[in-house]
Amino acid sequence: MAQSVGTRAYRENVIIRDWVAAAWARLRQPRRPAIKRLPFDAVEFVIVDLETTGWSPREHRITEIGAVRMRGGRVQGQFTALVNPGQPIPDDIAALTGISDEMAVAAPALCTVLPGFLEFARGAVLTAHNAPFDVAFLAAACAGCGLPRPTGPVLDTVAVARHVLANGEVPNCKLGTLSDFFGTPVLPRHRALADAQATAGVLSGLLERLTADGVHTLAQFRRAQTRRRRAERRRVERSRGGPTQCSDRSRPENGRPVGTGAPSGFRPGSTQAGPANAGTADRAAPADRGALWRGGRADPGRLADHGPASAP
Repeated sequence: MAQSVGTRAYRENVIIRDWVAAAWARLRQPRRPAIKRLPFDAVEFVIVDLETTGWSPREHRITEIGAVRMRGGRVQGQFTALVNPGQPIPDDIAALTGISDEMAVAAPALCTVLPGFLEFARGAVLTAHNAPFDVAFLAAACAGCGLPRPTGPVLDTVAVARHVLANGEVPNCKLGTLSDFFGTPVLPRHRALADAQATAGVLSGLLERLTADGVHTLAQFRRAQTRRRRAERRRVERSRGGPTQCSDRSRPENGRPVGTGAPSGFRPGSTQAGPANAGTADRAAPADRGALWRGGRADPGRLADHGPASAP
């Protein structure tokens, strides 16, 4: 039966033809490889560091955000902003970071600053030293401001260092130690931008070591981590050996270490806490279970159940 213009059958036929044409056009477009399969030099990393009023994302607030956007070892841009936390800054934190109540009161509120940072970080691999700490605070901040969480993968430079560096190369994997080891142009000093710049320098050194080992993408790094963990597990089961020199085993025996995998936004599978924010310089790291997370929705409050590690 002929279909007349304006009839239901005619409209449905037009809709189907339009859908097929659109689907065919999408199929003909060249597909970009997933970010985890791109070579490191083609990946944009946003290295972030936060200063906060304390350890718990549920109880404490961000006082400063610093970030560096980097690709191929070259800095593409920087982001820095003081934040009014809406609560007093403890004296010990103020003494460590140099951020006083007077400075914070004059700063914009978090919900004013956060959209700019999220736009700055869009499309990049979010990277941090002891990333569960920063990720938990950012997740809580996004939830409190009613903003969507970033959807890219997350990389923890602590996990990369534990994978790359051999026993005895460094006494620990704290940011200050790694900055000295790689000779970064900027050293950490408990301020967000300086610590992000130091972490960026550490990341460049770590990526060079990964490339020299034949690891060129995040996906390859994940597979290499999986193989390493399995080999270590078998070795420990045989020998009951102790931790490596680049490990911090001061966490509780029932603490859940960071997992691996490609995340969907801020969905880390870890409930392992970092130490007190007050800068990344002296942060000890969670157990070496990888740098890319997967798993259930983050519960920011649960990442702050553990105390800080001792200073280097």
